Amino acid sequence: MEAKIEVRHLTRRFGPNVAVDDVSFAVGRGEVLGFLGPNGAGKSTTMKMITGFLAPTRGTAAICGRDIVDEPIAAKRHIGYLPEGAPAYPDMTPAGFLSFVARIRGFDGAEARKRIALAVERTTLASVMDQPIETLSKGFKRRVGLAQALLHDPEVLILDEPTDGLDPNQKHEVRNLIATLAPEKAIVISTHILEEVDAVCTRAIVIAAGRVVLDDSPGRFAARSRLHNSVRLMLADGAIDSRTALLRLPGVLAVEAIEDGEGSAILIVPQDGLSIIAEVTDLVRTAGWPVAALRVERGKLDDVFRDITLPPAA
Repeated sequence: MEAKIEVRHLTRRFGPNVAVDDVSFAVGRGEVLGFLGPNGAGKSTTMKMITGFLAPTRGTAAICGRDIVDEPIAAKRHIGYLPEGAPAYPDMTPAGFLSFVARIRGFDGAEARKRIALAVERTTLASVMDQPIETLSKGFKRRVGLAQALLHDPEVLILDEPTDGLDPNQKHEVRNLIATLAPEKAIVISTHILEEVDAVCTRAIVIAAGRVVLDDSPGRFAARSRLHNSVRLMLADGAIDSRTALLRLPGVLAVEAIEDGEGSAILIVPQDGLSIIAEVTDLVRTAGWPVAALRVERGKLDDVFRDITLPPAA
């Protein structure tokens, strides 16, 4: 896979504080990378260095073969960047702002109008094109920022919190847009929202205290959870004592009573993420327990996220 983004030993210090500490990774065309971390982990600082808005203390990044430090203008031609907060000129309208961006990108006349129209259609901005940006909701401001990032059809998209401030319907639209664009681009989404990983990402990097602590697929990320391949069992007769029999099954680590929005249930936790659904199903059938619901649970991303980003307890 051809690498469109190559990040090499990026480091950024602010005085004695190390915000980003020797970060390296590559992203190829067709990849959607979720760049995750808690607040203050160094996500936005890394994005600013990759896009040339902040000089690294050490290291560099190459965009489509162009070094962002040595060839910043050539590298930036290949980047569509949605920065944190989606800054824009507040007294401009989206129409005026996108026309301004088109001119900066070297487009005019019919070509500029065509590119603006496509960006507006993709981000569903038609209804607010003539309103001052300062009067728009946070969600619409975010979509104006996304439209300018897409306008020149770049090979690389760097999106910092692309769905921040959007309602569920708008999030769905943006995620569908990202999925549509993904085959022809390398996309990095910086976020702290774990559902973004499940929704659109093909790969996830987690950064904590400025360092990469995980680089894996979303599926393998989830599989690190203690609850991966757990079986949720809800019995129609809650009085049945099933714990002892379940604990005797091979591969079962624990049996826990849970209560959530779905009601009371039993969670059967496997050893080391083993698949135990066949054993549980056989026991339920043999014992004749009245089952109201039974399903295999996927690992919880937030559990893994906490485990790898929280400092160890003193």
